[in-house]
Amino acid sequence: MTNPIIPVSPSDQSCCPIVELRQYTLHPEKRDILIELFDRQFVESQEAVGMKVIGQFRDLDDPNRFVWLRGFRDMPSRAQALQDFYGGPVWKTHREVANTTMIDSDNVLLLRPAHANTAFPFSASNRLPLGVNQPAKGLLVATIYYFDAPVEKEFTDFFDRLLRPMLVSAGASIIACLVTERSPNNFPALPVREGENVFISFSRFPDAAAYERYLAVLARSPRWSGEISEELRRRLKGHPQTLKLSPTARSQLTA
Repeated sequence: MTNPIIPVSPSDQSCCPIVELRQYTLHPEKRDILIELFDRQFVESQEAVGMKVIGQFRDLDDPNRFVWLRGFRDMPSRAQALQDFYGGPVWKTHREVANTTMIDSDNVLLLRPAHANTAFPFSASNRLPLGVNQPAKGLLVATIYYFDAPVEKEFTDFFDRLLRPMLVSAGASIIACLVTERSPNNFPALPVREGENVFISFSRFPDAAAYERYLAVLARSPRWSGEISEELRRRLKGHPQTLKLSPTARSQLTA
């Protein structure tokens, strides 16, 4: 039995019922050019037409990868917001510069919260205003678990009952858990990865050193290397993928 879709009401405490995780492969030495343009031109302009720019990041393991998250109230509003933005003046003015930085922008997962209480939290905006330039804080780690079939409630229960307590005890601050949204892509001009079945946990750390300490704690745990690892091998399609993400200066998600 697959995990049912649980409606999530937008509020000032959480975001969002529909989320895109977007990973862009860029030409060498072009990432900072895209980030400067994105933070200056593509944040407020997208939110003005009904989207939420959740966060934008440098991938610490790949100098040519830019990763960002955006959210929507529902699938119909996603189609309308994307049409309004990509048909609007800001994108038309800046798309040529943006596109020249990119090799590929089709690595996109369409997601939804695993439960009503696992959406991204937003009790207040952490985003710096335009013109303020200071180093970003923190590290966001996305762990992507892949499956051969739609994610079942059995796995989300396993994560909540066994995995989450161990990860939190080791030092992770888990801020969101998302699964594949199975609705058809209703804006085909922007492809998404079809046929994927994923569960993604997003954890926040104060810095890279805190993340390394967390990994060391897990490595010393006999239960982690034994029972938990065996359960994951049994359930998953291959090894989990880990994205270590450093927020840009104007990312909503920071430490």
